[in-house]
Amino acid sequence: MSYLNTIARPLTHAALAAGLAFVLSAGTASAQAYPTRPITLVVAFAPGGLSDIPARILATELQQRIGQSVVVENRTGASGVVGATSVLRAEPDGYTLLVNALADTQNLHYINVPYSAVNDFELIGKIADGPPLVLMVPNATPYKSVADIVADAKANPKKVSFASSGPATSPAIAITQLNALAGTEIVDVPYRGSGAAAQSLLSGEVQGSFVFMSTARQYHDDHRARAIAVAQPKRFPAWPDLPTMAEQGFAGFDHGGFVGLAAPAKTPKEIVAFLNKHLNEALASPDLRKRFAALGMTVPDAAQNTPENFKAFMAKETARQGELAKLTKQQQKPN
Repeated sequence: MSYLNTIARPLTHAALAAGLAFVLSAGTASAQAYPTRPITLVVAFAPGGLSDIPARILATELQQRIGQSVVVENRTGASGVVGATSVLRAEPDGYTLLVNALADTQNLHYINVPYSAVNDFELIGKIADGPPLVLMVPNATPYKSVADIVADAKANPKKVSFASSGPATSPAIAITQLNALAGTEIVDVPYRGSGAAAQSLLSGEVQGSFVFMSTARQYHDDHRARAIAVAQPKRFPAWPDLPTMAEQGFAGFDHGGFVGLAAPAKTPKEIVAFLNKHLNEALASPDLRKRFAALGMTVPDAAQNTPENFKAFMAKETARQGELAKLTKQQQKPN
């Protein structure tokens, strides 16, 4: 064996090892480089809404942790479908994310939706639970309990009306559920959004409404309307003297919203893990938790707030909303 052959073989092995190390380090460096530019959180509903406000609070906390700007962009329309579709079609690079919400588990049961909210996105984690719905009545009404409302509705069929924020929204679904359980014919009066529905309640144009807690508490404390019951299984910790629908004889009411974070399908798992980690760190902020509590929202436990658990939650909630949709469709059938 020549001197050149003797020295060449170890050099060849060294070169191969160096090449492999370069490839591996390049892949690691690529993952570590994210993010290198601003991230957009797409909110599929209007500014100031139940998805928008927590998204903006979260954006401030996130950008402090990841060293890049996090901006919120509202892309509204079709009960959230427009915004979600835009994220569905975005590059799966972690720079365009969806702030998903309860509507994503409801829509497919009522309208044509060009995607699966569970399977066509990479689900990152939940941002918050809530706020729950609260059954409210104008101060001028004599109602002090759910039983009072039901008694009046039975004595006067189709004379008692509730305001809702539109067909297939949580307030409208809650009205349908109450009618199904109580055997009443409370009329759903749909408005274009929760703001208009609330004004109808306050003015006394309707006899009641299911209102999200963030608004309901303000109306109750200001003595502009009266809270009757919270539409969730347990009493809300920040409003412990408000009884549940179940305590008043109507079990099964669980109308609490949620907001979460999702990315386009095929977003690299490393990026999803990065975002989940920093999401949970942001949610640990005492300031964020305080601001969420004021909205009637609670922060998920970090140990349980994984992409896998969020996907399981979305699938379960979608199925539950499907069962509620059947009640709506049954009541819409002509007598």
